[in-house]
Amino acid sequence: MTDQLPLDRAPDAGSSTPLEPWEVFRQEKDGGPMQHGGSVMAPDRELATHYARELFGRRQESVRLWIVRRADVVDLADQDLLQPPLDRSFKKPGGYVMRDKLAAARAISGKAKPKARSG
Repeated sequence: MTDQLPLDRAPDAGSSTPLEPWEVFRQEKDGGPMQHGGSVMAPDRELATHYARELFGRRQESVRLWIVRRADVVDLADQDLLQPPLDRSFKKPGGYVMRDKLAAARAISGKAKPKARSG
């Protein structure tokens, strides 16, 4: 017999099950991004879902909710993994522009850009 309650069963009224934080992510419209809406404190998944629905769905401001136990969220803060050694800024929106790189390479090599022909 175990002292832990399953996550899908609410505690008894006299139970002293500790509350734990649950993170709530919400989507405002179909196809939109999931955004962190906030946190709720609940002893289990069922109550966390109920609280999240009451806080983030009762005024129909959300079309979808994700409720995740904070303990299950992976916190990745390793700078070696987050900051790769190679320059990949070209993959980011607004990353470096190729013409700027070419101009810098020409300046280093001492070659000017060929003049456009008129005619």
